[in-house]
Amino acid sequence: MEGKKKRLLVLYASQTGNAMDVAERVGREAERGGCPSVEVQSMDHFDPNTLPSESTVIFVVSTTGQGDPPDTMKVFWRFLLKRNLGSSWLEGLHYAVFGLGDSGYQKYNFAAKKLDKRLQDLGAKPIIEKGLGDDQHPSGYEGALDPWLMSLWKTLNHVNSTILPEMSEILHPSMNKLEHPKFKIMYHASSEVVQHDSHISDLKDMKNMIERARSMSPSLHGHDHGEPHYLLKMVTNKQLSKGDDGRDVRQFVLEPLASVVEYQVGDVLEVLPGQNPAFVDAFIKRCKLDPDSYITIEPWSGERDAMDSYVNGSSDHPIQLRTFVSRAMDVASASPRRYFFEVMSYYASAEHEKEKLQFFASPEGRDDLYQYNQKEHRTVLEVLEDFPSVELPFEWLVQLVPPLKKRLFSISSSPLAHPNQVHLTVSVVSTMTPLKRRRYGLCSSWLASLDPNKNEEVLVPSWIHRGTLPPPPPMLPLILIGPGTGCAPFRAYIEERAMQNLVESTAPILFFFGCRNRDSDFLYQDFWLAHSSDDGILSEEKGGGFYVAFSREQERKVYVQHKIREQSARVWGLLNAGAAIYLAGSSTKMPADVTEALEEVVAKESGVSREAAARWLKTLEKAGRFNIETWS
Repeated sequence: MEGKKKRLLVLYASQTGNAMDVAERVGREAERGGCPSVEVQSMDHFDPNTLPSESTVIFVVSTTGQGDPPDTMKVFWRFLLKRNLGSSWLEGLHYAVFGLGDSGYQKYNFAAKKLDKRLQDLGAKPIIEKGLGDDQHPSGYEGALDPWLMSLWKTLNHVNSTILPEMSEILHPSMNKLEHPKFKIMYHASSEVVQHDSHISDLKDMKNMIERARSMSPSLHGHDHGEPHYLLKMVTNKQLSKGDDGRDVRQFVLEPLASVVEYQVGDVLEVLPGQNPAFVDAFIKRCKLDPDSYITIEPWSGERDAMDSYVNGSSDHPIQLRTFVSRAMDVASASPRRYFFEVMSYYASAEHEKEKLQFFASPEGRDDLYQYNQKEHRTVLEVLEDFPSVELPFEWLVQLVPPLKKRLFSISSSPLAHPNQVHLTVSVVSTMTPLKRRRYGLCSSWLASLDPNKNEEVLVPSWIHRGTLPPPPPMLPLILIGPGTGCAPFRAYIEERAMQNLVESTAPILFFFGCRNRDSDFLYQDFWLAHSSDDGILSEEKGGGFYVAFSREQERKVYVQHKIREQSARVWGLLNAGAAIYLAGSSTKMPADVTEALEEVVAKESGVSREAAARWLKTLEKAGRFNIETWS
């Protein structure tokens, strides 16, 4: 223990913000318990070389996609996997791991489980058994978090009572003391800042304004990607689905106004959605803010060291308050966190509202809060309107309101077929809450609302990133599996292969598509059929094939995995020829069902056991010949 840091360090890796919220709660409770030194950090801000110098670390990690760690954990995780780290490298480190996942996914809480095992392999000692939060639990991840945290504090206190000298404040919080917010708002006269935020006269100004607003946000913690790569204009907004079943799938075609858009098949477009101006104005009015004021956000002096890396240079560039709210704060889509209700309780002047908020923030009120807030997708604006006596200072709002997040979409066009255009295939998200309130996805419904034929130009701030599906060379045979909007990246692949085939020989493609029925959601029907006939890229004459599972057209539901089994010999023949498998679509049951069907095909056609077939598919995955891109 010589030279160990005498602090409680909380490291988190978050993709959607839940892990960050849990980590901050861990830090708050430790401080409430009198812990003399607590620090909460994102993993990508922590140097893993220094991990052996820590004495006590709490890890909070979410799991994304098919068991992948969040982006902010990837560098840290690669470091931990180094072979030169011995089994005693972390000797003397006491740790605990809490994971956030969804048991509906095949690789439930995989990142947390792997981290826990690796830490033990390196000599670290667990304080308590890892905790696994589950979105499927009736109370969400907090159903596991609450008892796990209580067990953590009691165990830590038993081992060393000096760590939490005020343990009773954790066990029975008095709720009579609120710490000050971590940030302060500086207001500036408009005469000081006209040069910084005058009328947006060109695209560069708009890009810069978006970057400044988002870099100032404490909630984004420096994890944004700078100014948009492109500002795109929508030129096509076409409904692909038909019928009255409520499903709305659109094709969006976007073009840059000034620059040339560059990407390759398999890339993804990241979009910053716009918020309804009426909701932004209602939030500003409800919170009694001046939309035309100019602000900067700075850490309180005591927080400066920890926060400087999060808020980058904002004090030099004041920004209009309304711009900051509309570009960085999600006021009318995301639900607030549990701590939001606790802080609100201190600012409620009506006694019945204060009592209700205190109950929501308590362990006893957890399930009621989950039903009121998360299950109903209650927004920040709605919550504030439900508790009219609460007057939250803006300092707390910028800290607690969820950040406006960007959304990722697979690009469904080839730049060879559509130069200087980006095509998206998007399902407009629409859900019904338990109280029969219709909720719409912020980004998909915003994109669907844009009318290319109107005179006013609404630009779509966009970033292009590498996806998880690598672009295949022309002579690589492909087995593509993409039910529903999972077909999006494969439309791009097939367009690209068709263009390549005009100038060189290309390998065959098998494509398995799935939808409910041919009359309502057979997306891009004419496109697939054209390429699967007359020696097209998907034609059987070319060694390929196009197979559709219409799940609702017969009594027994038929999915893509059934079609894969039906075409067992063709699938195996292409795999034997060196084909790569690409799978895209829903991240719940589909990937596991398809993988199971592929295992059956390999076992049947090659005469090996299912276990051997599963191992063979694993080797394909490691060799980059089995690629999966899924979304929830």
